[in-house]
Amino acid sequence: MVELPAWSEPFQGDDHSRLARAAALSGIDREWAWGGSTGAGITVAIVDSGIERDHPAVMGRLVESVAVEFVEGEPTVVADDGGDLFGHGTACAGIITALAPDVELVSVRVLGADLRGKGAAFLAGLEWAIKRGVQVANLSLSSKSEALYGAFHELVDLAYFRNVALVSAANNLPGNSYPSLFSSVFSVAAHSEPDPVRLYYNPSPPVEFGAWGVDVPIAWKDGGRTVATGNSFAAPHVAGLVALISARHPGLTPFELKAILAAVADNPRTQARG
Repeated sequence: MVELPAWSEPFQGDDHSRLARAAALSGIDREWAWGGSTGAGITVAIVDSGIERDHPAVMGRLVESVAVEFVEGEPTVVADDGGDLFGHGTACAGIITALAPDVELVSVRVLGADLRGKGAAFLAGLEWAIKRGVQVANLSLSSKSEALYGAFHELVDLAYFRNVALVSAANNLPGNSYPSLFSSVFSVAAHSEPDPVRLYYNPSPPVEFGAWGVDVPIAWKDGGRTVATGNSFAAPHVAGLVALISARHPGLTPFELKAILAAVADNPRTQARG
């Protein structure tokens, strides 16, 4: 039996009755939400280990690449053409472009070749992406630092008020991690159904959305591909859908985007009360 990432339990198994909700918001369905959309006009930041520019899965969509380096002890965002040091960022980018092939990607490298990085680097890279003005940012990483709790909270609120949708994977291990458990982000954990648009809304947060994250075929380093499991690979499925919706309905706020995702989610429906 596959050991599932933490926070994924609400979305697993054949019985989804605990996710049952009242009928979807009137007039909102998937055709209205993203029918015909390709993500054109939307810029998505991948805050991760970098993106391999020439990987076939990225399809030439990378328009800018930066990295956070420490200059005299201070995290500093610099231009970067180092590619992907691990493969993780390219995997996330490939999932997003498979759903939304015409998005523009911005790589913000904050993780090293061991897929580890400092919380201060994560903060600096995320702040840069928000202030650059991307519409969506995929955060398939998190910090367990309680010391940085306040800084992350302030930053994701800034994103929320600037209409930047932060799609954040919950940590694969139990316990609090940031910013994935803040209410202003699109928090995502994994389900095991092999469908890139199969989506669940969890009416009992902190993790709000479930997307495909078990045995997912992904792009990997050096032009390769592999299969992997993790909340990291669930989040970019949601980021791709958010990009599709944002392209079709420009100017939506994160609140509105969350409501649309909840309305079109695959949850079972309860009988609406009159």
